[in-house]
Amino acid sequence: MRVLVCVKRVPAPGAKINITADGLAIDTAYLAFTTSPHEECAVEEAVRLVEQHGGEATVLTLGPAEADEQLRYAASLGVAKAVLLPIVGADWDPQRTAAAIATAIAELESADGPFDIILFGNESADSGGFQVGVRVARSLGRPIVNGIKGIEVVGDGTVRARRESEVGLEVYALPTPVVLGVKEGINLPRYPTLKGRLGSKKIEVGQIVPDVAAGGQRMVTLLPAAEQVGATTILGHGPDAAAAVVDLLEELGVL
Repeated sequence: MRVLVCVKRVPAPGAKINITADGLAIDTAYLAFTTSPHEECAVEEAVRLVEQHGGEATVLTLGPAEADEQLRYAASLGVAKAVLLPIVGADWDPQRTAAAIATAIAELESADGPFDIILFGNESADSGGFQVGVRVARSLGRPIVNGIKGIEVVGDGTVRARRESEVGLEVYALPTPVVLGVKEGINLPRYPTLKGRLGSKKIEVGQIVPDVAAGGQRMVTLLPAAEQVGATTILGHGPDAAAAVVDLLEELGVL
């Protein structure tokens, strides 16, 4: 079984939010970050599914280079692979985010086959938009149910998903591949072991770089960690980047 869980780097609950001097952004200098709570449960559920049925789990996030911290934390819990979609700036709305994630998933699946289950948090702790998972599922042409409080793989390519409603418990029988929005409380996330912490430092974090000029519609090649050097630097956009590219090539001795 192949399971993908998508997470988001968000300010730690209860953290004091300071605004920059110009009043236009959040000052992150002394702000702690973590994985969104619903997604912490999604990571735990992905690890449990692999423990029960075999296979491997992959964690993916779209965010700044610092989101490597959240990927490695998921790896310390038992996730086998990690992929970062590095971005600069905070102007990524749900439509653009979903387009980039869906394209990245399609690229990963073209290399290794489809994910049986893709897990999102029910909603992110910062924006609470409830949109990205739904948009990704629609883009991939797969069924999705949000608010999930129980997942059972019953065989024959079928997943049984449970969620609570005002009238009781709803149970959905869904064909794989499927997308599910996990709600906090589906499980009690484990704490990483020392062995897991040490192992997470060695995991290769691949990168799929969204093409900013295309609004996240196209992707650049997946890079293994061995070929990555430091953080991603955006040299510019469109024709304006040409001079910076030439300067960099000269610095590297290519020209």
